[in-house]
Amino acid sequence: MSKKNNEIVGIIVGGGPAPGINGVISSATIEAVNEGKTVVGIMGGFKALFEGSTDCIVPLTINDVSMIHTQGGSILRTSRDYPDKVKEKFKVLMSTLKRTGIKYLITIGGEGTLFMANWIEREARGAINVAHVPKTIDNDIPLPGGNSTFGYQTARHWGVEIVENIMKDAKTTGRWYFITTMGRHSGHLALGIGKGAGATLTLISEEFEEPLSFRKVADILTGSIIKRLSMNRDYGVAILAEGIAEKFDPEELGQYEQLEKDETGRVRLSEIQLGRVLKNFVKKNLEALGISATIVDKNIGYELRAADPIPFDVEYTRDLGYGVVRYLLQGGTGSMIVFDNGHLRPIPFVELVDYSTGKVRIKTVDITSETYEVGRKYMIRIERDDFEGKRLKCLSETVNLPPEEFKKRFGYLV
Repeated sequence: MSKKNNEIVGIIVGGGPAPGINGVISSATIEAVNEGKTVVGIMGGFKALFEGSTDCIVPLTINDVSMIHTQGGSILRTSRDYPDKVKEKFKVLMSTLKRTGIKYLITIGGEGTLFMANWIEREARGAINVAHVPKTIDNDIPLPGGNSTFGYQTARHWGVEIVENIMKDAKTTGRWYFITTMGRHSGHLALGIGKGAGATLTLISEEFEEPLSFRKVADILTGSIIKRLSMNRDYGVAILAEGIAEKFDPEELGQYEQLEKDETGRVRLSEIQLGRVLKNFVKKNLEALGISATIVDKNIGYELRAADPIPFDVEYTRDLGYGVVRYLLQGGTGSMIVFDNGHLRPIPFVELVDYSTGKVRIKTVDITSETYEVGRKYMIRIERDDFEGKRLKCLSETVNLPPEEFKKRFGYLV
């Protein structure tokens, strides 16, 4: 066997789980083996590599991966572990990678893993060809044509299923639910779930400027509850993107929640009980207006990340796994792999990194777009028209306030 056919393809997964990871691992392994390459997986993300250990390396064969593409989770596991003094430890990681003999490295992950892929490719100086497959249920990596990252469609699908059931419960029991969804940097998942399920309203961080007060968000929710009551509906569901919490003053947020940090030192937004904090604010608002309401807070996110992928993501990830191997074996490196209108398209890392900040560019929800406008139009929220004529009279009577008092209390929201 020639030296070329002894070349090793390595696969590593970083960041949080997303439906479809196994599909990429499966098709990438099959294509690489069929091309005469040896394939290895790196277990548990970058953690062991930073520690100088190669015990994390496991062989991958077609038999190992042939039936995993419909399964959720990751057979290689994943992590966000980055050590203290990461710049110093990175030299250990590079030395460890070189000892593995890996010639082609496939990274699967979100913006943090993409940053690592770019760093490795620069430092490898041609010794290792690196390509990245974008993965995140947050859908916050900029892809051409507005395409979603893999995992997002499945997460939205199951998120909608959950919220639809909760909406039925809300109507049956006459209560409100405040549901927080994942999405640190963007509100795509929250908005997608809210629109798909027909939730009463969805709030995303892109709507707000910093610093954001609890009072404003609580008043928006209070206004929606009042508006629903004026329509003789004592129930509803509000979807809250977890990224809203990043807009709050940390000192104010810390008064209500114990802030935990993840392995990278970022505040673990999924552990913040945003719905609970806002529930308490809203209940006080309503009580001051003489209104009694039952509000239940709930987080969804972990239920979605390792779900079995829907057919969309099964097909999508098999395309990506095949495409990333074809790109690497043709001599490609330093790019993120996407499919645009059915064709493989590598996007160079240099186009994805904002070198003024050193961070990967993030795709947020464009609140001037028709996509957001449609979602907004079908929400039940206090609007500008609600402070005029019959609408104002109806809302003010619902809370036993004179019209001018109601306008003074909630008018600042619009």
